[in-house]
Amino acid sequence: MSHIYPIRLRSSLHETIWGGRRLEQDSWKTLPANEILIGESWETEVSNLVQNGEYEGQTLGAVVAELGTSLLGEQATAIFGQRFPLLAKFIDANAQLSVQVHPKDEYANEFEGGKLGKTEFWYILSAEPGASIVHGFKAATDPAAVRQAIEGVQLEELMHAEPVAAGDVVFVPAGTVHAIGGGILLYELQEYSDVTYRMYDYGRLTASGKPRELHIDRSLDVSHYEASRQIKMHPVTLASTTEYDERCLVACKYFLTRELNLKGGVREGATEKSCIILTSLGAEIRVAYGEQFAQTETLSRGQTLVLPADLGAYRIEGEGSLLFSYVPKARDEAWQAWRAANSESAL
Repeated sequence: MSHIYPIRLRSSLHETIWGGRRLEQDSWKTLPANEILIGESWETEVSNLVQNGEYEGQTLGAVVAELGTSLLGEQATAIFGQRFPLLAKFIDANAQLSVQVHPKDEYANEFEGGKLGKTEFWYILSAEPGASIVHGFKAATDPAAVRQAIEGVQLEELMHAEPVAAGDVVFVPAGTVHAIGGGILLYELQEYSDVTYRMYDYGRLTASGKPRELHIDRSLDVSHYEASRQIKMHPVTLASTTEYDERCLVACKYFLTRELNLKGGVREGATEKSCIILTSLGAEIRVAYGEQFAQTETLSRGQTLVLPADLGAYRIEGEGSLLFSYVPKARDEAWQAWRAANSESAL
């Protein structure tokens, strides 16, 4: 079908008070010429415009509405329904982010008008010396103690700070109290949800001199109060050949992300029951598809393609690193291998 092809998306840039200019300085994105601070680049936002093919100029959301399961895939729709399942982002944390927590799906569905909760993961692309994240608490605690610490602007004393470096993979299940520290650039993949409860902001004030809004009651409702059993994941090698290396970075029922490092070779595959999000972390590649692989799309550093579930056979060829994410089936072999190596974190 002519309307089933790899969809190239124009990313959307988001100004934040904690952002910076690293996305441009490190050659990931072209930023606006003025010196506004960009904290996030959303790669698969449903309002992003398609840049190629029959759907050029339309939004991803409009394409989802037209193609439905042909784009999304049976497994993705089984988990997420008829909506784009996953939001991929580049995040430039020039300064410390607020401490946040996200609800599980059931809570968000009940209290946030049928929305999804949010489980996510981070792949650290670069980190300044001494940079750290918040992930859970130092020791088991309870809502009363956390509320008291928030009101006394002393929550730092309870939270666990974890140093990070480039290459670290951090899994953040719903209910995990977390924050990204300053000096960190990362790639994030999450359930497609905007439900975030800001628990704590270090007593900082806005430009107007007022504290930022907190969502204390709901954040206390949904938080896990134990210390995190595992913060950094153990990627699992899936293949190592003369043409490419492949690892599973993280896996759960919502998403599975593989890292593919091409050595000037070819990696063949076929879409099945989920769309696939491809993001280049420096790879210069061609994605060939269609009859006798006669049609191609290219992918360069910082760019993202979505392979529709009905695309079928494809061939990735080129050199460099890219991420490869989808909604896995229950018996996905990569998921099973990852679970065995990360039993303390497996959902």
